[in-house]
Amino acid sequence: MTAPRLPAALLLDAGGTLIEERDARAELYTRSARRRGLEVDAPRMGRAMAAAHAALPQRIGAHFRYSRGWFERFQEHVFVRELGLAAELLPPLAEELFAVFADPATYRALPGALELCDDLRARGVRMAVVSNWSPALHGLLRGLGLGERLEFALVSAEERLEKPDAALFARALARLDVAPERAAHLGNDPELDAAGARAAGIEALLVGPPERPPRPGCASFPDLGAVRRALLERPA
Repeated sequence: MTAPRLPAALLLDAGGTLIEERDARAELYTRSARRRGLEVDAPRMGRAMAAAHAALPQRIGAHFRYSRGWFERFQEHVFVRELGLAAELLPPLAEELFAVFADPATYRALPGALELCDDLRARGVRMAVVSNWSPALHGLLRGLGLGERLEFALVSAEERLEKPDAALFARALARLDVAPERAAHLGNDPELDAAGARAAGIEALLVGPPERPPRPGCASFPDLGAVRRALLERPA
């Protein structure tokens, strides 16, 4: 079997692949709720958030998932419907959370993220993010030092497409002017990332815990350092 070649372009997931919240999302929601006198712990908050996410459709009127309008409905569902917060307390709480999740200090670049981008760029690999996220992602990537290392980020809330839809991957490749067979996608979710990339004809790479069961036809790596070493060993 011929060894795989270094891709001309690498598409990258954001959350859980390149960046992560310093504190769990449910904990951040819990802190804001407690400041409004709502007695709730992180596990209960997590259940309320999961219930809201499952209940809300991808589109709410003109608002696509993870846009501000969609998140306003999500927050109303979490805090008012699920947890009983007085509706008049929601607007300032929502503004606080929008600010928290737009602040790069809420996040960190995962170990090896900057090195992966620097070393691949030195080898001529073009890189872009493809992520199911809000428009705030652009500022987060810049603030964490990743934006300058990437050509662009395609954000689902702006594109009105989300992974695993192959059309979102195809849109990124069209912007890069790179054929699918010359590209790879690195993510941390077997369905959203790996299955979506393969449906678009792109090589799928997964990064995540080593105990994750292997996925047929998809190379898996325990961390970004292992991804970097494996890719740099490939012939150009």
